[in-house]
Amino acid sequence: MRRVFLSTAVALLGLAGAAQAHPKLVSASPAPNATVTKPARVALRFTEKLMPKFSGADLMMTGHGGTTHAPMKVAGTASVGADGRTLVVTPKSPLGAGSYSLAWHVVSTDTHRVAGNYVFAVK
Repeated sequence: MRRVFLSTAVALLGLAGAAQAHPKLVSASPAPNATVTKPARVALRFTEKLMPKFSGADLMMTGHGGTTHAPMKVAGTASVGADGRTLVVTPKSPLGAGSYSLAWHVVSTDTHRVAGNYVFAVK
């Protein structure tokens, strides 16, 4: 009886650990706080497969010519890449020189929503 209880408890702990997993940002291009030359897209790679219907991002221009201004939304699309783990933000036109803020949110197959944001600059 004790063995059955112990093995059941261990199995349940294993399932609880799996259920607590959340997608984590592994890499970003451009990287947070980076200064880059006119990126054609922003790519965020996560540890888990994403649910495209519930994942997205808003790219905002927050400054130009060394001054800051009210955030202006950059027209474009956000989609999940072919690998299922990469959120790709593609602006409608190349990003001009300035500072940008990216606010993202993703949902993985475990149904947990995770969000974050970071800034980068284009020279």
